[in-house]
Amino acid sequence: MGTGNNISCPAPMKATSNGGFQHENPLDYALPLLILQICLVVAFTRFLAFLFRPLRQPRVIAEIIGGILLGPSAIGRNEKFLNAVFPEKSITVLDTLANIGLLFFLFLVGLELDMRAIRRTGHKALGIALCGITVPFVLGIGTSIALRATVSKGAELFPFLVFMGVALSITAFPVLARILAELKLLTTDVGRIAMSAAAVNDVAAWILLALAIALSGSEASPFVPLWVLLCGAAFVIFVVFAIRPLLVAMANRSLEGEPVKEVYICITLTLVLACSFVTDTIGIHSLFGAFVVGTVMPKEGSFSGVLTERIEDLVSGLFMPLYFVSSGLKTDVATIKGGLSWAMLMLVIFNACFGKIIGTTVVSLLYKVPAREALALGFLMNTKGLVELIVLNIGRDLKVLNDQAFAICVVMALFTTFISTPIVMAVYKPARRGAPYKHKTIQRDPDTELRMLACFHSTRNIPSLINLIECSRGTGRKGKLCIYAMHLMELSERSSAITMVHKAHKNGMPFCNKKRDGKDQMIIAFQAYEKLSSVSVRPMTVISGLNSIHEDICTTAHRKRAAMIILPFHKHQRVDGSMESLGHSFQEMNQLVLCHAPCSVGIFVDRGLGGTSQVQASDVSYKIVVPFFGGRDDREALCYGMRMAEHPGIFLTVLKFVTPPGTSLAFGAKSVEVSSKKYRKTTDVVDVNDYDDKDDQLWSEFLSACNNNTQETMKYEQKLVESKGDIEIALKEMHRCNLILVGRMPPVAPLVSKSDCPELGPVGSFVASSDFSTVTSVMVIQQYNPSTDVHPLVMEEFDSADMSDSPGSQ
Repeated sequence: MGTGNNISCPAPMKATSNGGFQHENPLDYALPLLILQICLVVAFTRFLAFLFRPLRQPRVIAEIIGGILLGPSAIGRNEKFLNAVFPEKSITVLDTLANIGLLFFLFLVGLELDMRAIRRTGHKALGIALCGITVPFVLGIGTSIALRATVSKGAELFPFLVFMGVALSITAFPVLARILAELKLLTTDVGRIAMSAAAVNDVAAWILLALAIALSGSEASPFVPLWVLLCGAAFVIFVVFAIRPLLVAMANRSLEGEPVKEVYICITLTLVLACSFVTDTIGIHSLFGAFVVGTVMPKEGSFSGVLTERIEDLVSGLFMPLYFVSSGLKTDVATIKGGLSWAMLMLVIFNACFGKIIGTTVVSLLYKVPAREALALGFLMNTKGLVELIVLNIGRDLKVLNDQAFAICVVMALFTTFISTPIVMAVYKPARRGAPYKHKTIQRDPDTELRMLACFHSTRNIPSLINLIECSRGTGRKGKLCIYAMHLMELSERSSAITMVHKAHKNGMPFCNKKRDGKDQMIIAFQAYEKLSSVSVRPMTVISGLNSIHEDICTTAHRKRAAMIILPFHKHQRVDGSMESLGHSFQEMNQLVLCHAPCSVGIFVDRGLGGTSQVQASDVSYKIVVPFFGGRDDREALCYGMRMAEHPGIFLTVLKFVTPPGTSLAFGAKSVEVSSKKYRKTTDVVDVNDYDDKDDQLWSEFLSACNNNTQETMKYEQKLVESKGDIEIALKEMHRCNLILVGRMPPVAPLVSKSDCPELGPVGSFVASSDFSTVTSVMVIQQYNPSTDVHPLVMEEFDSADMSDSPGSQ
């Protein structure tokens, strides 16, 4: 198609093709090409995210790098690839879809920002935020003068100064939240200050960006920027006083526990788009409208949570990678060539880091923040990310930044964010301190309160866990039972997960579900049990990466003064009786807890203890077996069994294994080695001749308890064994019981030649296998051993604040 001036325009792409059989290339049509682009981008960025996971980098790093690699800087240097997959005529469609996703993502970012919290920001965080903006902004202006004299000749002065100032002074609030959550710093002093300062910084950055966009208008009239800013301010006032009441009314009508009306979701999402249209018409970019609507959304109630759940996976999973690729296609690192360009890149990176890190660190020190924390704050506030890319892309679209200046700033944003996590990990590791406590095992004075931390992954674990708790409560004569039921949740990339983590209790503990009564079926199950029994049950939730969730488990156990941690086995039983693994990460979690636990640990292999529903106390009728070989762990298992036998519905059988004179249960082996040195266990072998005196002492106590047991709920059998085969036969006779309590490391030869579960020990691996039984649940117990607790996660100090003297403390 041509004009009178013979200027030809490419024909617009049709939406859909008729297929390959009609001799049409699908890549010449908009929809199939877009589908291919989305699939390629998502797969490539997720692959990079997987590669960067060991470096503890947020996914945004992988997405930025993925975008750059697909662009003309790397893979896109191949003209055939670029013209086939990302042809020039498809970029408009790609950019449009990416910006639609970006609108809703910034709406979610606004939802995360609590303006009331920003208004309550203390002087310390406010001072750090203002200094963290001002110093790099001033250095950014200085840097822009150098850039304008070299690589950006001819750029408009004021817009260029402001854009460079904003680019250097931004802190990416969503990326910072992700890094803090990953490093378990969200609930520390450093994390709270960083989040408050970043929130203030975020709002200030958007105001400055609005100013920069207004100044970069092409109109010659100096009044245009003024009108743009005045209209922008009027729009914000309109949203606060006209749109917010509507949102509040919809939120108030969305009751907890009831589904949110579809029309409310539709109205809200339409308002986001309408406000984006208004701000684009004003001239301050459509992103502002979406962000402002997000900030004025009411944060209380279920409405905001449902909105987040409905849109965040689609937006962050599919659309946001498109925006990073759209940005990467405009980034050509090859334009940074020659000594002068590289010198400018070094200058931009140095000024960005120097301004943020030194400015934040110095003002933090003035506010009496300790030196290590102040330095960590400096590096954390230097985090860039999505907002930085938005600023740079807007600057490039407005012709304020040329290709070379744009590439320099993108590399700067990537570098400053990449170094944040490793450097903060190196300079700052918050010390976990706690007051020492006495009762770290089940084997102790029976009149003291027994505290247990019971962990579970999903609703599947709850019925059996509650039935196990019911078995453990003993009788009213002895010390009461207090259970902390901890729901283990993996920290995802979702912003809602970050928000949940940030609601954690101020002392760094996983938060107790005190305000979620009646909303969570898991919590309801435990509350119902608590009302029907004399057991105190405190449900909790911990959200963490699986590679470090053991730290939360162990520190919580210490602060709650638990005597035992109950962990779910990493495999669950399928209908056909075989065991299916939940993943290697869950097994590693259990092994790390075994190594670092401040108390005894039990790994619960659940084969439906009590069936698929909670059993009433009066209906409990379980047969429990304790194989007793001797040793520290077997003594703990026997003590736990004796406590269970106090329940009127529990029948306990103890099998004591003995050998002919002159032989041992190791049957020739000098030691039994099971554990892996990978997990820094100091002693990973058990001497077969250990603990004889203590075994005899506990056995005497057990015999005395049997003699005093009028209801005959406890009995014992002595088994003379001459080989491993005899032990296996004796155990298999008990394969129809409800629960077996076994010590993790008894001094006995392994009953299985090879096991993929060394954490279960020589006997536990045998009784937990599918070949042994499909109906008998197993608890593998490790008694706390202070002599091997050489790498504690909580340093015990007598002057530390007592975090949990009562069951109700958090």
